[in-house]
Amino acid sequence: MGAAIATTTELRHTALLGLGVYRPDRIVTNEEICQQIDSTDEWIQSRSGIKSRRFAGPHESVLAMAISAGRKALEAAGVTGQQIGTVIIATSTYPVQTPACAALVAEELGTGGAGAIDVAAGCAGFSYALGLANDLVRTGSEDHVLVVGVERMSDSTEPTDRSVRFIFGDGAGAVVVGRGEQAGIGPTVWGSDGAQGRAIRQEPDWVDFATNPTQKRPWIIMEGTSVFRWAAFEMGKIAQRVLEKTGMTVDDIDAFVPHQANARITEVIARSMNLPETVAVSNDIAETGNTSAASIPLAMEEMLRTGKSKPGDTALLLAFGAGLAYAGQVVTMPVLAD
Repeated sequence: MGAAIATTTELRHTALLGLGVYRPDRIVTNEEICQQIDSTDEWIQSRSGIKSRRFAGPHESVLAMAISAGRKALEAAGVTGQQIGTVIIATSTYPVQTPACAALVAEELGTGGAGAIDVAAGCAGFSYALGLANDLVRTGSEDHVLVVGVERMSDSTEPTDRSVRFIFGDGAGAVVVGRGEQAGIGPTVWGSDGAQGRAIRQEPDWVDFATNPTQKRPWIIMEGTSVFRWAAFEMGKIAQRVLEKTGMTVDDIDAFVPHQANARITEVIARSMNLPETVAVSNDIAETGNTSAASIPLAMEEMLRTGKSKPGDTALLLAFGAGLAYAGQVVTMPVLAD
């Protein structure tokens, strides 16, 4: 019989220790978007709730935005880069397959060689990554994990595509996950519906494009009606599962932070949950658009910055998107970087 393998038997409480974000400098209004697509400001706002979004400039790469948001999260948490054991980056728009974005972020933030993982789960990416980070700290594998959601969606949407161009924006948000005095992150509920994977897809694939570069380059294609129906009528059920797994009801939460996909989807989900009027609901989409994996942390920051929520509040996070994938958890809202 082989030697016994030592394992950690104590499960530890976890918490979000700090939050930091990066919002690109350039604000793009609906009027500017409509110069390239056949639409109007009124139509866009009535269908999505979006008034403006931000597009990253040449100096605001996925890597640069991730580093900036990560550095602010470290400052808010009061920890150094050397205390970070693992960096997890949630993104679908990092432009190269290797090296991993997380490895370069870990190096730039001075972690001294932290574990590095890139997660591609579309708009659900941040909550997927948060679930992984939570388990790493809870089981004792790490003491601190940096989670970053970051996207340059402006690079992935065809500028004249009326169905998607107005929806998406760019940005980054990061949190430090560490030990807590009491439970500050609940269990993650996640899953996918690959049968509807074509509802949000990239066409053509990059290998096909490299073989025949005369065709249209790869862009994101979305079947909006299918996505709306799926999210609006399934995510309320998923939200209830998250609360049940956490031992809570809607009356126990202070804030609801859904993925900022569409203001109408958020309204339908809130109604299906019978969400009390006392619960603050994020509406960052109005000024930020849909930033995919960066959506949840950016929405959390907007709520904290504007006073809609405060550190210590109990918040339900709910993410969904390409895959079609979803994930959610209940958290205690963290402190925000200055």
